[in-house]
Amino acid sequence: MADNFVLITGCSGGGKSSLLAQLAARGYAVVEEPGRRIVRQAQGPDDTVLPWNDPAAFARRAVELALADREAARGLHGWVFFDRGLVDAASALEAATGEPSLRALDRAHRYHRRVFLAPPWPQIHVADAERRHGLDAALEEYHRLEAALPALDYEVVILPKTSVAARADFVLATLEA
Repeated sequence: MADNFVLITGCSGGGKSSLLAQLAARGYAVVEEPGRRIVRQAQGPDDTVLPWNDPAAFARRAVELALADREAARGLHGWVFFDRGLVDAASALEAATGEPSLRALDRAHRYHRRVFLAPPWPQIHVADAERRHGLDAALEEYHRLEAALPALDYEVVILPKTSVAARADFVLATLEA
């Protein structure tokens, strides 16, 4: 288990990337969300790995990337913050295929016991070129993660709806508690 690997997950459009940017600006190691990288690297709108073309292929690629991210971060010291990660990717794979993979992957690749969950925040949710889905799909994803994390024995900490700086302070204080 990598006790310094901290997962920040939750609702799409819930402010995770802004929080991670704030933590990076404070000098912490941050690993960007696998899904956004996959979409940026796609070879065009018909690329089969895009989530709107083939959710299962996208989720499999996200699992591969999340595992590679963990391996690459292995030698880092101090808190390492993951914007989404293996739990998200494996949960999406299960949802897309019905293949049970989440528990086995999580058992072999744990994060810190406290996982931070960004709640739905409709006032800041914005679709963009890398996140085309709307709030309904984001809520479905959130509820899936909200159920999966405690079932995997993580202590779920809901992020407060506050400024980015205050959220970063909250995360750091919670980890030190």
